Amino acid sequence: MDTTEITREASHAGSWYKDDPQELEDELTDFLNLADKTSPEGKYLKGIIGPHAGIMYSGKCAAWAYKNIDPSIYKRVFILGGAHIYDIPGGCLTLCSKYATPLGDIRIDTETTKILSEQEGLQYYGKKYDEHEHCIELHLPYIKKIFEDKDIGLVPIMFGALTFEEEKKFGEILAEYLKDPETLFIVSTDFCHWGANYNFYPHDKAITEDIQEYVEHLDKQGMDIIETNNGKEFVEYCNETKNNICGRHPIAVYLEALKAAGMNETTETKFVNVDHTMQLKSKEDSSVTYASAYTILKE
Repeated sequence: MDTTEITREASHAGSWYKDDPQELEDELTDFLNLADKTSPEGKYLKGIIGPHAGIMYSGKCAAWAYKNIDPSIYKRVFILGGAHIYDIPGGCLTLCSKYATPLGDIRIDTETTKILSEQEGLQYYGKKYDEHEHCIELHLPYIKKIFEDKDIGLVPIMFGALTFEEEKKFGEILAEYLKDPETLFIVSTDFCHWGANYNFYPHDKAITEDIQEYVEHLDKQGMDIIETNNGKEFVEYCNETKNNICGRHPIAVYLEALKAAGMNETTETKFVNVDHTMQLKSKEDSSVTYASAYTILKE
């Protein structure tokens, strides 16, 4: 399929994040300056996990993941997101040849997307659907900021609701790319969406009377499992708790890719920053949890 002349517009610029290039550049610089580089020196970074809300809300947290990237190492970046708006089957690949951002365009690795499109369960989806979704777009300004003018190839994949067997299958497909030392993986996700805006009110008062403390407890359970690189256990946690983690399927695919690549034991995944839209006090409140993590090779 010919994707040579198709550009995905920065459809959420001016609403979810600044559309003025200098203002956006300054904001991201400020957030990165406030964050610490948390991955150990000399350790190879294989992937990061980061949030995708409006940058004014989640940008500070996301900076803690992006701060760890050494842009000189990588030539290709995979970014995995979960569909919010459309009920899509399996995994979807962009038809576009580049993604626009206020800071400049990012080239799509169309050769890789074409190869992936030949795999069962992976197919192209239309430009308008691509532009309506936000979870990949909200990472693009940081990707462009970190890599600046370096010519990297971006491989965005949007996943719908998957069974564990499908997550395992897609993990196996992506494992070969994960092994490539010049490829970085980014997983886009927010964690618990609690309150009236999301019709989600879990609160076990036997654990704590405080709503905010309970949400933090709920999310930490999931993050602790992700840190073990165990995809099956993470899926079981999501099914049991019903925690509405919007990137649960990309997370599971990523963890299964680590396993299929033989890297779940040789890598370490660690959460380094957690933030919230607001501190919850009552059922009238609503808040989203943001979290950043990295995956490094242990040796």
